[in-house]
Amino acid sequence: MNLSVQIGRLVMQNPVTVASGTFGYGVEYAQLLDLNQLGAVTVKGIRLNPVRGNPTPRTAEVTSGMLNAIGLQGPGVDGFIQKYWPFLKSLPVPTIINIWGTTVEEYAEVARRFHALGGVGALELNVSCPNIKEGGAQFGTDCKLLAQVVSACRKATTLPIITKLSPNVVSIAPYAKAAEDAGSDALAVTNSYPAMAIDIETRRPKLANVSGGLTGPCIKPIAIKLVWEAFKAVKIPIIGMGGIQTAADAIEFLMAGATAVAVGTANFYEPQTALQVIAGLREFMQRKGLNEVREITGSFQPGK
Repeated sequence: MNLSVQIGRLVMQNPVTVASGTFGYGVEYAQLLDLNQLGAVTVKGIRLNPVRGNPTPRTAEVTSGMLNAIGLQGPGVDGFIQKYWPFLKSLPVPTIINIWGTTVEEYAEVARRFHALGGVGALELNVSCPNIKEGGAQFGTDCKLLAQVVSACRKATTLPIITKLSPNVVSIAPYAKAAEDAGSDALAVTNSYPAMAIDIETRRPKLANVSGGLTGPCIKPIAIKLVWEAFKAVKIPIIGMGGIQTAADAIEFLMAGATAVAVGTANFYEPQTALQVIAGLREFMQRKGLNEVREITGSFQPGK
């Protein structure tokens, strides 16, 4: 059975990676699972300069999910290259680096820096960030801004670009198409949803930031719908994510149109989840007599 998939020029030995922000920089999980069995390692978001992030508490468990308001803490490009890149570049599996900025120019500069580094598998653009030049509007909720970011990064690098779309839009299709038209090689669908929780004993928010991003099993049905809608709108590959706990969850995303999937929140409570998904996917293919994993992608039949 062939589980390999291709995302632009990025070849993954299987369609399972991890979601940015849930797996650190890979090294934190190296003693908990065999990273070499993954399709790729996707690391936490990197901005040009270091970011301290939000005050604690930054996470809170909610029904069938998790709230987080980490604040995109990170070491910056130089810190990442110095501290984490030697380990990541030694792995036989590719690294997908999630990048972000507060201006179009910053995104492009980070892309340029990682292009020059050599050996990077792909760049994932986190566009769920405020554009300080546009009064705080999110890049991912304005088609024009989204296209500008993707286009600028496309000019800065020949590395595969994966645009991680925001779910906080009326329809994801125009944004998916805008990213494709601007030169994105693939899409990642979807990011977290704005949410909050209150401690009724103290009447205080459970997150120091008051609100944060909701992830986990509770968002899976919404994420699958967004993958399906994006799949109908574009021709480029999609990495689906949002609440994957089992191989069955991953297969739903593939059937909805995803070429690959990413395990996120489950990494916090079962670090072996991604490997379990790979094993379950292989078993499903064997049971269904499938030779190529890509036979599953887009096989959903809504009219039957």
